[in-house]
Amino acid sequence: MVVSLVLGNRVADMNEHIVKSFDEQLEILSTKIAQMGGLAEAQLSSAVESITKRDSSLAERTIAQDQKVDELELDIEAHAVRLLALRQPVADDLRRVIGAIKIASDLERIGDLAKNIAKRALVLNKSEPVRITQGLAGMGRQALNQVVQVLDAYSEHDSAKARAVRMRDDAIDEMYNSLFRELLTYMMEDPRTIGLCTHLLFVAKNLERIGDHATNIAETVVYAIEGRYMTGERPKSDLTSTFDIKS
Repeated sequence: MVVSLVLGNRVADMNEHIVKSFDEQLEILSTKIAQMGGLAEAQLSSAVESITKRDSSLAERTIAQDQKVDELELDIEAHAVRLLALRQPVADDLRRVIGAIKIASDLERIGDLAKNIAKRALVLNKSEPVRITQGLAGMGRQALNQVVQVLDAYSEHDSAKARAVRMRDDAIDEMYNSLFRELLTYMMEDPRTIGLCTHLLFVAKNLERIGDHATNIAETVVYAIEGRYMTGERPKSDLTSTFDIKS
């Protein structure tokens, strides 16, 4: 009887240790996501600033920063795979691990898009400044806010906040529509601006795509917390594919 009691206590202690160790590993994974998110935020902010302030040195540093984001994605993926292989998590824990892999992938794409914006800045900063870059700055702030808010939703385990981010995606689309029309007008009125405006169009499209990736993260956060996928169409307002250039 005494032996059975001792063995039972040891098993209970061992199980508690295993659970605690696994929880610690999940927290490490969340910390890595937060670190990667912080880098992606900084990269996006710097990329937009390198255009609005015509700072080519900042653009070059932003491009170089992308390697750190890529390395963190690989680190997160390796950590998550080890957890899957060694711990075989289920239910909520499994969704947290899978969610971390998906979020890291979206953050890596946000970093890539920020790098692309910085590359465009190097070209744009050699040309005469144009007023429309201020419109891009507003779109950049909106995209950055989406990224910040969705990462807060992840760290706070707040599905309501993640849903709110998803519902705001059309605000970036509407900004993109407006910039698209304005840039087309510039190019039609003065063909000499076609090269410059084309770079600005790519920057605007990259910002719109960053908004989409923030929405992806929002949906992943909701799934990780609630265990169900968000249904229904996203609130999209990108109408550029239907614009008539002659109008």
